[in-house]
Amino acid sequence: MDKAQKFELMNKIVRELEDLQNSQTALINKISQIEVDNMNLNDSFLEKQLGDMHAKIADNVDAVKDIFSHFEGTRDDFAKANNLNIEEETEQTL
Repeated sequence: MDKAQKFELMNKIVRELEDLQNSQTALINKISQIEVDNMNLNDSFLEKQLGDMHAKIADNVDAVKDIFSHFEGTRDDFAKANNLNIEEETEQTL
């Protein structure tokens, strides 16, 4: 795999991690809405299960953010070391 192909794959992974981060955030929002709706029902099973799920997904959101940040830095360092233009690649994918 040449440098350009490797850089392209790194950009793809960055985009996928960003999508994963957005998906996890959407899950948190959905669970939060159900928790709010359950305040009127006061179902203890839902309250416990949703609370546990919310905590687990929140941990995942933090993990994905850390991975995203690290890998984005790795990609940027690779681009600098190989004189590749990050902005140019980003514009081509839009």
